[in-house]
Amino acid sequence: MITDRPVRVRFAPSPTGFLHIGGARTALFNWIFAKHHGGTFILRIDDTDEERSTEASMREIYDSLQWLGLNWDEGATVGGPHGPYVQSERGNIYRKYVQQLLESDNAYYCYCTPQELTEMREQALAEKRPIRYTGKCRHLTDADRRRFEAEGRKPVVRFKMPEGTIVVQDSILGESKVAHTALQDEVIVKSNGSPLYNLTSTIDDHLMKITHVIRGKDHFSNTPKQILINRALGFETPVFAHLPLVLGSSKGEKLSKRRHGDLVAVGKYRENGYLPEAMINFLVRLGWSYDGSEEIFSVDELIEKFSLKRVGKSDSVFDIKKLQWLNGHYIMKLDLPARTDAVIPFLQRARLLETDLSPERRVWLEKVVEAVGDRLTTLSDITDQASYFFTDDFDYEPQAVKRWWRKGDAVGILQGLREVLAGIDAFDLETVESAIWAYVEEKGIGRVKAMQPLRVALTGKSGGPGLFDITVLLGKAKVIERVDRAIDHLQANH
Repeated sequence: MITDRPVRVRFAPSPTGFLHIGGARTALFNWIFAKHHGGTFILRIDDTDEERSTEASMREIYDSLQWLGLNWDEGATVGGPHGPYVQSERGNIYRKYVQQLLESDNAYYCYCTPQELTEMREQALAEKRPIRYTGKCRHLTDADRRRFEAEGRKPVVRFKMPEGTIVVQDSILGESKVAHTALQDEVIVKSNGSPLYNLTSTIDDHLMKITHVIRGKDHFSNTPKQILINRALGFETPVFAHLPLVLGSSKGEKLSKRRHGDLVAVGKYRENGYLPEAMINFLVRLGWSYDGSEEIFSVDELIEKFSLKRVGKSDSVFDIKKLQWLNGHYIMKLDLPARTDAVIPFLQRARLLETDLSPERRVWLEKVVEAVGDRLTTLSDITDQASYFFTDDFDYEPQAVKRWWRKGDAVGILQGLREVLAGIDAFDLETVESAIWAYVEEKGIGRVKAMQPLRVALTGKSGGPGLFDITVLLGKAKVIERVDRAIDHLQANH
């Protein structure tokens, strides 16, 4: 087992779709492990599934990793001394090692038809035996092979599983023993000549000098097979570490696109206004802990403190509320100019904000973001929390209308406040606040009973930033216009 070389780890996604949350967690653990040990993080693309692999998926994976800040030191798009790093470009390399396995009697051509394989499975079921290939083609003669080829049969290549027990040493799960009876002669090359995962991954890990294979526990069943292929080819075996799974709920099902929709796609979090720092912090806590209580870590702290010894064996449940809490925390850590920069694309995407901002408009926008404060769980929440600052096209929330406009004299309150607001010359926070409170005291109206009808008139909502902040940021003309609109609405409908 490799333990004395500089650390080299890899992330090898299949470009058959978006970057899955579980895949991102695997990439993160590899990246942090490499950084902690001053090693190399490699991105290798496993596109041997030719029918489902696409360029679009490959680009999406690259973009998602880069958004998370998981830049690779070597691999696809950046190159390195052990390329190519896309498996579909390494066919000649694999063929060389397949030939070596055939010549050393560690592999053989199998000509069994789909019908014959089905019959083997059915017979095993009938006899209540494990379903595994019987080794029927292990000892074919040259004459047998010529006869099958004359019939037009296209052979696969199978790896010849040796007898005995395979011991798997895992840095997270500990030691496991797998009997050869639990394995079958694995197909390593399809009948069309395409090599399969266990072969390509083993060869690439060796040639790219991978020292540690850190991947999800769902790959554990491949590990004994890869250890045996390593031995047959005379390769040194890397250190294996299998991460606990990411579950969709406490019921135990895996986080999946079918069950959990967009929750599984990293790119969707970027689109919806999550910060990469929050996602990194969230992902690392899916299976790893430092002291059992600390929740928030900077990337530098993670690099310093990370160890596989602190990765648990138990599966982790994806908790969207935890991610939202972390994201809100990281949004508020941004200073006001940076927070403003971060929300601008979401306001523009919603067509609430123009593309070219004047300096005055930028100053005003920062004040809006400051007023919204810690109400942003995601950056995209800005459109819901602050849309009324940018457009008059909003409806009055039914619950707000029912509570604050249908009880008491809402029209009279709004008319009185309009008169007060219209008489203010210096429309600043202190003046507006003093004038409204003076009016409320004079009329003997409860503060809430006065303020909430005005809030609904200006925003359509019953909650949000401070009402005086909203009033001043909207400006005198807009405030008067909206109060008039509210009065007209009330008189027409109630």
